[in-house]
Amino acid sequence: MRRSLLGILVFVFLGVSARADQVTLKNGDRFTGKIVNGDGKTLLLKSEFAGDVTIQWDAITAIESTDNINITLKDGTRLSGKVTTQDGKFVVAGAAPAATPAAATKEAIVAVRNDAEQRSFDQDAEKMAHPKFTYFWRGVFDTGLALTRGNSETANFTLAAKAVRETPRDKLTVYGNYIFANNSSVPPTVTTANALDAGLRGDLNVSPRMFVFALTYYQTNELQHLDLRSVFGGGFGYHVIKTANTTFDVFGGITYDHDSFSSYLVSNPTPPPDFNTIPSSDQSSAEALVGEEFDAKLSKRTVLAERFSFYPNLSHTGDYRMELHSNVATQINNWLSWQVTLTDTYISYPPVTLKANDLLLSTGLRVTWGKGKL
Repeated sequence: MRRSLLGILVFVFLGVSARADQVTLKNGDRFTGKIVNGDGKTLLLKSEFAGDVTIQWDAITAIESTDNINITLKDGTRLSGKVTTQDGKFVVAGAAPAATPAAATKEAIVAVRNDAEQRSFDQDAEKMAHPKFTYFWRGVFDTGLALTRGNSETANFTLAAKAVRETPRDKLTVYGNYIFANNSSVPPTVTTANALDAGLRGDLNVSPRMFVFALTYYQTNELQHLDLRSVFGGGFGYHVIKTANTTFDVFGGITYDHDSFSSYLVSNPTPPPDFNTIPSSDQSSAEALVGEEFDAKLSKRTVLAERFSFYPNLSHTGDYRMELHSNVATQINNWLSWQVTLTDTYISYPPVTLKANDLLLSTGLRVTWGKGKL
């Protein structure tokens, strides 16, 4: 009875091993499991006991598969079937029993996928070829909060959101930033910050390096008495660096800016009266735009995003605006990160008695959602 049971177990074990894909390396090592995918640089093998194993493509000398494997060659040819190795080449049996096997050198292969991975890739490729507006959105929500109670009573709150839809041809960005702070230590409560910045930008690639863009954004700032700044514009840009982990763009163009400031009271140094009224004002201007944008993956878990824009005024010579937005986020898990944000806005023509510069430094949690482009 024991011998029969042992024989059955050996038979089952051999049957399981026989159904596993096998990868042989230059040093003679062999790995068994299920081939998942590869990109011509590495091959991912899912092993029953070792889990996911990443193998260097150059180290592989032979592949023997038990299930269909889909191979893509440099010239775009696709081969599908069970894979064996003969004379240093990978031989792919045709899907139909009568099909002629095809052989490919290791150097000619750019992608390896099992059937499930291939279906997923084809679905994404179809989406890319005929993208609906709802495809390829990804984004973040950033929050920051600070409270004090006791001898001081203060509250500071920041909220930022950004959504991006990107394909190889175009990119659409929608964003918004809000900050509010008050101090109620001594009545009445005093607002120390209340500003909103929201906008929309669309980029269209006209070549692998060149792109055109159009933008619009709106700003309010209670402490600067800015009721509304409306900006519309567009221009050209150039991808100086564009890799999987780093993007560096420079851009330039023309914008139209309309600023509306409300009236307010300031202390009169020589009363009476105790206060002087600064009247409301409106200013419309044509501006040039010069800027740069840098995005980089600093490590496996940390990303940096930075954008600087300079707006010299063409209607009122000598006036200008500058805006800097930057943040660093470190991933905690797939959807949650810790972020630090720095924003600096400067105008050379602030209302009377008000400062030209507004600086914000905040930190808090980031929630990431969506899936980007292929």
